[in-house]
Amino acid sequence: MRLVFAGTPDVAIPSLRALLDSPRHQVVAVVTRPDRPAGRGRRVRPSPVHELAGERGLEVLSPARAGDPEFLGRLGEIAPDCCPVVAYGALLPAPALEIPKHGWVNLHFSLLPAYRGAAPVQRSVLAGDDLTGASVFQIEPAMDSGPVYGVLTERIRPSDTSGDLLERLAVAGARLLVAVLDGIEDGSVEARAQPADGVSLAPKLTVDDVRVDWSQPAVAIDRLVRAATPAPGAWTTLRDRRVKLGPVRLGSPNTGTPNTGSPNGGSPNGGSPNGGAAGDGGSLPPGRIVMAGNGAVLVGTGTVPVALGEVRPEGRGAMPAADWIRGLRPSSEEAFS
Repeated sequence: MRLVFAGTPDVAIPSLRALLDSPRHQVVAVVTRPDRPAGRGRRVRPSPVHELAGERGLEVLSPARAGDPEFLGRLGEIAPDCCPVVAYGALLPAPALEIPKHGWVNLHFSLLPAYRGAAPVQRSVLAGDDLTGASVFQIEPAMDSGPVYGVLTERIRPSDTSGDLLERLAVAGARLLVAVLDGIEDGSVEARAQPADGVSLAPKLTVDDVRVDWSQPAVAIDRLVRAATPAPGAWTTLRDRRVKLGPVRLGSPNTGTPNTGSPNGGSPNGGSPNGGAAGDGGSLPPGRIVMAGNGAVLVGTGTVPVALGEVRPEGRGAMPAADWIRGLRPSSEEAFS
């Protein structure tokens, strides 16, 4: 089939490469978001999809809005059989949806109808799910509601960040997308309506969403930090300045080693999470910072402490938490807020 591929960030690249390498399909153009400032220098740069398309000599369409008449006119001239979509980043209006013979087919990183929206992977990690996946579905005017052609499942590992999980889903999802397009071409796949039950939404994580509340259980803080990594980045404050946090681990206030009890604060022998015993975190108030004997930086939570790994203080680059704390020399009473 003649395809016009729509996508913007790095996560779309595995699918675009897979389609470019497919002997059954021809990518004749890409649709991507307009160039925008990126990086610390805020230099205007093309999207990853734009860059790859340029390397392959493909026509690039970058409308400010997908409903722009000029864009719709050019898409009509190209007359694609189908338009596969991976993380394009904008809603497609009805006039655009009507142009391709087989419509627009989207690779979405959740098991629909769960987590419809912009941040399905982040929301799944934040919720503590054990299983997620990807769905390829026919785009309709309502968000992520169209009939589904195919799905795949993926286990969420205990240490997975959103970035880790999305990287695996992008690669596996690319294979699923190609298989679905093959099936659309030869008529061997049929889209099925999404069930009415199990619908949930996955709005984008805001800066306020990812501020750490140290009174929460350690397991919830761990999920928040992993969900917000690499972006937008979980954060807290110390001395009225923001500090972004890399992934954390459950620890003991005396040793900094991973806690072997319940992630909800109990000790392995049934002790109270608030009893003040050396290994259960009760002696370290929420937000309080201590340096363990082995150099681990521990922070109190509503249950057991967490050990910080990497931090990014405001206005500085990423660094080991221990190096940052040694430079700060916090008092015994200082705490994140």
